[in-house]
Amino acid sequence: MPATAFLAVPELGRLLRLRRASAVELATDSLDRLERLGPSYDAVVRILREPALVEARERDAELRRGKDRGPLHGIPYGVKDLVAADATVVRRLRRAGAVLCAKLAMAELAGDWGRRAGRSPWDVSRWSGGSSSGSAVAVAAGMLPFTFGSETWGSIQYPAAFSGVTGLRPTFGRVSRHGAMTLSSTMDKLGPLARTAEDCGLVLAATAGSDPEDPTSLARRFTPPSGPPSRRYRIGLLRGALDGTQPEVGRNFEASLEVLAEVADLVPDLELPDYPYDAMAGIVLEAEAASAYEPALARAGALAGQAVEPRDYLRVIRMRRPAAVALDRLLSRVDALAAPTLPTVAWPADVPAERAYPEFPGGPSIAGAANLCGAPALFLPNGFGEAGLPTSLQLTGRSGSESLLLELGMHYQARTNFHRQRPPGL
Repeated sequence: MPATAFLAVPELGRLLRLRRASAVELATDSLDRLERLGPSYDAVVRILREPALVEARERDAELRRGKDRGPLHGIPYGVKDLVAADATVVRRLRRAGAVLCAKLAMAELAGDWGRRAGRSPWDVSRWSGGSSSGSAVAVAAGMLPFTFGSETWGSIQYPAAFSGVTGLRPTFGRVSRHGAMTLSSTMDKLGPLARTAEDCGLVLAATAGSDPEDPTSLARRFTPPSGPPSRRYRIGLLRGALDGTQPEVGRNFEASLEVLAEVADLVPDLELPDYPYDAMAGIVLEAEAASAYEPALARAGALAGQAVEPRDYLRVIRMRRPAAVALDRLLSRVDALAAPTLPTVAWPADVPAERAYPEFPGGPSIAGAANLCGAPALFLPNGFGEAGLPTSLQLTGRSGSESLLLELGMHYQARTNFHRQRPPGL
């Protein structure tokens, strides 16, 4: 069997259909790497060897009979440990033929409140980002072709950027959350981390759609883009987007814009609407998390949410709709908003966030606004910075614009090879 650890989903699929590899061989390779590398990076909670091999044998038998479930048939994957074995997303991936191999580590209670899981494969003294820590590490270290994580505010964004992989935060409700632990009932979103934007689109296509067990799920199905950009696009830039970023982050972002300018006109000097998006998102997250998990948060020493007054939460709920309309109005002026995903490379693993790089706080960020209002974003590796650590490009769009974001991401990755880089020694 050819080396498969760092191949994208379509490449693995071709090997399977040409009989140059079997689903059992792919699963075994992933399971062996999870066992060998997972502990080194604090990335794995549970390896599902026996059930994975049973599923893989079934997928091979189906191919021999001429039954092909689609692009994910026989492809190994893992899920963040807050996703249950009978979650809707797991059931849909099983129906698509993917083979579940592992439950993956996450920051405690899906936040930066307690123990941080995940060490970066690029440098084990650095954090992999949270809270979908193990989900990103497993892809970055070649343990799995794709994984499923979650984001409430930054939990796909940070791991994708710090670990040098591609991540997709879908529109709120695009993927059913049934069977996934709730942190914030009105902000949680499930989404894939993978090697490429194309891979993320294939995974989203298999998992998106309505679910009677999740009343917030959206009925609209998702079809991934299949070709190059079909028209010329408009990409917006926030005024001051490079303020407070590490020099390498800024240089890599400007180089990314040159690639995107092949298919898009750049629209500079945009500004976020005049709403306190970050403060609003913080109040919603703290209040809803505290309501759902008061005893556990108390044990973790994270009782900030208890200080949120009911009147403050209700005030945010009243402001949320007009704030979302204003954000959508901004995003409607462009096809995507581009920015550095984060202002720095990965933080030292044992250093609090506020002390990691205080000299590089970053410029204006759309992350709080987008998460509060349920807008999607795509995170793409776009180079290397301090100490050879990955940097990342962020594309944010209107609700429901995943196909467009992925199309831009596929254009970018067809002209760069950062998504194909491997951590040292792997």
